[in-house]
Amino acid sequence: MFRGQFSHTIDSKNRVSIPAGFRVELQKSGGQAPILSGDQGCLVLYPYTEWCAYEDKILAASETNSRVRKFTRLKLSSATETPIDSQGRILIPPFLRERAGLTRDVMIIGHGKCIELWDKERFEADIDETQENYDEIADVISGLGT
Repeated sequence: MFRGQFSHTIDSKNRVSIPAGFRVELQKSGGQAPILSGDQGCLVLYPYTEWCAYEDKILAASETNSRVRKFTRLKLSSATETPIDSQGRILIPPFLRERAGLTRDVMIIGHGKCIELWDKERFEADIDETQENYDEIADVISGLGT
C-alpha cells in the first residue's frame, strides 16, 4: 500500500525521483515497469500487476456503456511503461506532463494501490477544496458501508 506525500522536482529531462519506499513497492511486480497514466488533474503511477487488474476491470465494463468506453480510451491511450532508472527516477513523457499541468514542483502522493503525481499548486488547491467539503464527503463515505 502506498501512503504519504513527498515533494520533488522534475528535472530538465522530464525525470522525477520516486521515494525509496514507493520504489520498493513498485518493483515487486516481477521486474515489469510501472505504468503511468493520465487522470483527472494528475498522473497515476501503478505497479504493473495493479495496472493489469485495473485494465481488465475497465475493459470489461466498457463493452456495454459508451461513456465508460470513452473513459477507457482516455486511460489506455495515455498508459505508458515508465521504467525506474538506477537513480530511482521515472521519465514523464511531455504529453502526460502537459495533460496533468505538471510544472517544476511535484507532489508524489501515496493513494492506496497507486501513486499520484500532482503539480504542487494544483494539489494544494485540491486539498483546500476537499477540506472545505469535508463534512459532505465524510457523509458520503460513511454511507458506503450500508
